[in-house]
Amino acid sequence: MRTPKDLLAALRHRIARRRGARGHRRFTRAQDAPGTLPGMNTAIAAPGALDEIRAALDEALAPLQDGTVLLGLDVDGTLVDHDGHMSESVHAALTAAAREHHVVIATGRSIGATLPVVRTAGVERGFAVCSNGAVTLALDPEAEDGYRVLDVRTFRPQQALRALREVAPGAHYAVEMADGRFRATPGFQDASFGVEAEETDLDELLDLEAVRVVVHVPDLTPQEFSRIIADAGVHGVEYAIGWTAWLDMAAPGVSKASALELVRERLEIPSERTVAVGDGWNDTEMLAWAGVGVAMGQAPQGVADIADLRTADVAHDGVALVLRGVTPA
Repeated sequence: MRTPKDLLAALRHRIARRRGARGHRRFTRAQDAPGTLPGMNTAIAAPGALDEIRAALDEALAPLQDGTVLLGLDVDGTLVDHDGHMSESVHAALTAAAREHHVVIATGRSIGATLPVVRTAGVERGFAVCSNGAVTLALDPEAEDGYRVLDVRTFRPQQALRALREVAPGAHYAVEMADGRFRATPGFQDASFGVEAEETDLDELLDLEAVRVVVHVPDLTPQEFSRIIADAGVHGVEYAIGWTAWLDMAAPGVSKASALELVRERLEIPSERTVAVGDGWNDTEMLAWAGVGVAMGQAPQGVADIADLRTADVAHDGVALVLRGVTPA
């Protein structure tokens, strides 16, 4: 098996090759164009639009029905809506796919917030990708808590946090550590942490070793926040801006794609038999990595441009259409 360094180099080459093959498509991590802002793509609700989406998905995914597929699935905005609700249609399609294929939940959530989704999917053995690729789990019902930590990628966020503090002194900061604990500046808690964060001064956070760092400024729009991040000159980390003024940081080279590539190699699944579905900026590497990358209907245009296809939005169970497309009836 190749070393992590070899895997990363191969992954970067593969993603660059796929992006080049798509020619006209461009990706920037945050854009100011109105088309990239959060909001539902109303076109998918037009008469006949869902039929067109189904037809396009069926054509692209039908060749994959003759064997096992590796499915990398985002959670928030893909498997569940932004209230955390999974529809009955998605649940049925997900459990059916998990019986036939390798379903890998790939999320920015921590371990504690990922496992409930894994259990809902009915996945007892296999893998899960947490913290935007920084933590990969091997699921095993015989292990304590039902999983073993397979891979962890940590980094020192001191330089990035110092730069951000200069331009966003009122921001909330949280650091996720390798053991799943969170430490955060006073008053910052979020369901995606999966645990209650321990209140910690920012000066103390600077010295921690992290798998993920979260920065949130509640009063800013995503565009305003993007400009602040650009002004801060954050370097030496991977980062993605969410639907709100929310930033996730990880170690250089770490993404959902890097973790999924590790899983793919372990399972010996051919690259062309991989499918990924997501809706956010932290899904772009995963969508480019997959043999078939599918953006959710509400995804910003910059995210959709990286994907091969766009399915229906989360309100219309877009991920269920994909899962049914690769799972024989």
